[in-house]
Amino acid sequence: MADQSLPQTRTPENAVKDGVSDTADVSESAPKDGLSRRRLLGTAGATGLVLGAAGAAVGYAARPAEATPLTSLGAEEVMFHGKHQPGILQGLQARGHLVAFDLAAGAGRKGAAALLRRWSQTARRLMAGEAMASDDTDVARDAGPSSLTITFGFGHSFFARTGLEKQRPVALDPLPDFSSDRLDKARSNGDLWVQIGADDALVAFHALRAIQKDAGDAAKVRWQMNGFNRSPGATAHPMTARNLMGQIDGTRNPKPTEPDFDRRIFVPSTGDPAWMANGSYAVVRRIRMLLDDWEQLSLKAQEQVIGRRKADGAPLTGGSETTAMDLEKTDAKGDLVVPLNAHARITRPDQNGGAAILRRPWSFHDGIDTDGVPDAGLLFVCWQADPLRGFVPVQRKLDRGDALSRYVRHESSGLFAVPGGAAEGEYVGQALLDG
Repeated sequence: MADQSLPQTRTPENAVKDGVSDTADVSESAPKDGLSRRRLLGTAGATGLVLGAAGAAVGYAARPAEATPLTSLGAEEVMFHGKHQPGILQGLQARGHLVAFDLAAGAGRKGAAALLRRWSQTARRLMAGEAMASDDTDVARDAGPSSLTITFGFGHSFFARTGLEKQRPVALDPLPDFSSDRLDKARSNGDLWVQIGADDALVAFHALRAIQKDAGDAAKVRWQMNGFNRSPGATAHPMTARNLMGQIDGTRNPKPTEPDFDRRIFVPSTGDPAWMANGSYAVVRRIRMLLDDWEQLSLKAQEQVIGRRKADGAPLTGGSETTAMDLEKTDAKGDLVVPLNAHARITRPDQNGGAAILRRPWSFHDGIDTDGVPDAGLLFVCWQADPLRGFVPVQRKLDRGDALSRYVRHESSGLFAVPGGAAEGEYVGQALLDG
């Protein structure tokens, strides 16, 4: 939970508004295969979508009161093809699924290539607001693209299973052990990793089912995790997200406008290996928050642990959320205002040799354990050009003395090579698998 900020507003280069027809055909006789969900948005703008004239009473009871028109939220579309894969630069989405697969025995390089080709074709269709090419479940039939993104990555073990060990990046070497780790191996790593995000839960679930069905006999699910964030538009103005501890979380995220952003986050076009050009490395950690212990702390104690005000995310040394923290400021007693072990102090790039990561996390809540405590926390996902220069130095420093470590537990971990975006007519990872 490094102290770095991620923009939550859409930007023109990351999302475009889709046109909406005033005469969309929503008849039951409309063909199913290839049907664009965007054609179904026309009647939604003024009244919200109902279930049809014959079932109007049921539709009224089932739909949320004062529903946000699909034309404002559901119509946002993220492009599948591009320099980078989707799901890295976009703002936080309301619903997410992280899932890892292991290739079936004998699938090999040929089977992996066929699978990535299927997945890429499905991702392109669903992100454009279209149905699956066949056997669509209709779960997302009434919705627009809803900022859906689908991202694919390769784990360390993928390369041995496909006979591509010589193409495995050095940056994909296993992460070092950390003293605070309590890792469940069954929920860690994997041959393939897929990140799904959307601003509508049904759209995200529909994509998850499509990806799982496309896997067929070529790969089986190793683990799956489900997350959420605050829905876009739920606050009076765009702001940095809060986590389940109630803290504003992500203030110092590097921004695409910074001159060294690409160098820190993406592999250069001349990078090694060549197939990772314009790609990035994703570190994925399931971090349990010990909320019962955290919530027993006073507000002042919580702020001392983090080093920032809970209300607005401003540093304890004063100002607003974006004000630079004065690490040398002392109080009337001569004590540092921001404690030496405060989370925000330890995670600052200037305290870690300039190490920077782009955080794009999800909150999770998987019910109550048998001992009555919530199984909840953060699905931590961070992006960097090289994890040994990004995540590792920051986590090592946190491991040595972060005040927050008493209230969190790292329960699973994964590292994945995420290649650059696919060009028109290509599939993700083609430079590796067809090279």
